Amino acid sequence: MRRGTSGLNLLLGIDKSQGMTSHDVVNRVRRALGERRVGHAGTLDPAATGVMVVGVGQGTRLMGLLTAERKSYLAGICFGAETDTDDAEGRVVREAQVGPQLCDEDYARTQVAGLAGEHDQVPPQYSAISVGGKRAYAMAREGQEVELQSRHITIYTAQLLAVLPGQAPVWQCAFEVSKGTYIRSIARDLGRSLGCAAHLGELRRTTSGVVTLADCVTLERLEELGAQGVASCCLDPVRALGLPVRLLADAEVQDAACGRALRPGRLLDPALGAQVEADEGQSVALVHGQRLLGVWHVDHGRLRTSVNFPSGVAGVRQ
Repeated sequence: MRRGTSGLNLLLGIDKSQGMTSHDVVNRVRRALGERRVGHAGTLDPAATGVMVVGVGQGTRLMGLLTAERKSYLAGICFGAETDTDDAEGRVVREAQVGPQLCDEDYARTQVAGLAGEHDQVPPQYSAISVGGKRAYAMAREGQEVELQSRHITIYTAQLLAVLPGQAPVWQCAFEVSKGTYIRSIARDLGRSLGCAAHLGELRRTTSGVVTLADCVTLERLEELGAQGVASCCLDPVRALGLPVRLLADAEVQDAACGRALRPGRLLDPALGAQVEADEGQSVALVHGQRLLGVWHVDHGRLRTSVNFPSGVAGVRQ
């Protein structure tokens, strides 16, 4: 085995703690498992906590395939001040008087519920979006004015959980949003729309696609388990992908490894627990012995390779 490789190929759900960058998480996982091939899907700001999906070994090749079209968050929106980062980490750039209605729960509940729907949202200047080959946050730190294009996003649900009164009231909210939505921008825009100013005080991601906090482990727990025990907490890669399954017979494994076209055969939809027909162009997970061996697609009635995982990504539960 090459130095820096553990032989592990899997997905993990990490419950990220506050103050860590996504890269910090990757480095901690590398050290805990003795594996250099670690990557992540879905960046979380250092101030945020919660669900972060991490790939280990050949599991890193799944990062671009995990769509996670919906994500859920718990957020604290603080009124009275807007910051240059749109969260509590930034410098206050504007202050505004807080009207008494912002402490009224009925008013707050109505305003939050009204956020549900489709929007054109401008991301925060301090974000990881690439502008001319350079990260927006790096340009902002250098004092450059960053003009980011708006993006179309959807807020599927928006719910007020509580209003914490005070000189600077905080609205505690729950959101389910589309991929690419910035909760910091929701806070900023909400403050402006109410004739006040606001920023994001705290943020916890509770789901990313089908991965929930209940599926996650802390980095401290992962370090306790180490490479020998990590299999007990890995994610099911097929469930994370949300794809129908083609179970490979023993005699088909070598053909799949060589990329030879296969019959679609019987496809199982794990979510439905039922067999489904193969649709043209559909992606399919190839599984053998509780390992994901490839993600293929239907092409003119045959399964053809898109990506293979020679060692197999562990954790498939059938």
